This record gives sequence, structure tokens and C-alpha cells, in this order.
Amino acid sequence: MKSSDSMRIGELAERFDLAPHVLRHWESVGLLTPAARVNGRRRYTRDHVVRVMTIIRAKAGGMSLEQIRAVLDAAGRGERRALLERQHAELERRLAELSASKRLIEHLMECGADDFTQCPDYRRMVENAAEFQNPHEGVCVT
Repeated sequence: MKSSDSMRIGELAERFDLAPHVLRHWESVGLLTPAARVNGRRRYTRDHVVRVMTIIRAKAGGMSLEQIRAVLDAAGRGERRALLERQHAELERRLAELSASKRLIEHLMECGADDFTQCPDYRRMVENAAEFQNPHEGVCVT
């Protein structure tokens, strides 16, 4: 796409396998700047392509549209970095959970026990995971 080129809303949406109404919605909530209109039709540029890809990646990373808008509209680098650090920490937490789930599934695929819930290795893995996720661990509840 040349910098002087532009595309219609359907072309931009198709490029990312989105419905055109998604782009209209993103415009309405302030994530995507309204496209210039030529003969009454929206025309999108390379900048819009970059913005749409940014929104898609952020959504894939678990960010809400509100969070994405906050990052895109951040007053400066410091504010943006603080927002992104929180999201990064959340992604790290989710990755750890996924990794633990993957280990359990891998064990189950190889486990020779008729009742895997009675397998000592599986029980140890589950108990360790449960202790790790105990929100009251180390908290006095008197």
C-alpha cells in the first residue's frame, strides 16, 4: 500500500478478517480516528492499518477496548509505560496459569493410571497448584 493510497472500509476490514461494523464501532468509541470521506465513503490510509493492527494485537493480549484507548491516548511515554506494565504483569500471570494447565494435560496424556485422580504424581501437581493459588495463604482469618 503506497502512502498516497487509500482503501474503503470493506477493504480494510477484509484485510484483518473483520466485519466493517467493527471498524465503525472502534471509530464510535474513539479507538480509530474517523477516516476521510471521499464522495461520502470512508477512506482509510496506512496509518489506519497500523492502528487497526495495534488494536487487534492489544485485544489478543487481553486488553479491553477501554484499556486500549487509554494506552493509545496516554499523555506521555511514562503514563503509557505504566499502563503497559500492568498489562504485561497480567499476561505473565496468565502465561503461568496456561503453563501449569499444559503440564497437567501432558501428564494426563502419558499417565498409565486407570483413575488419573488417584495417580500420586497428578495429585501432587494438583495440590501444589492449589496451594499456589490459595488466596488466604499466610493470612490470619480469626
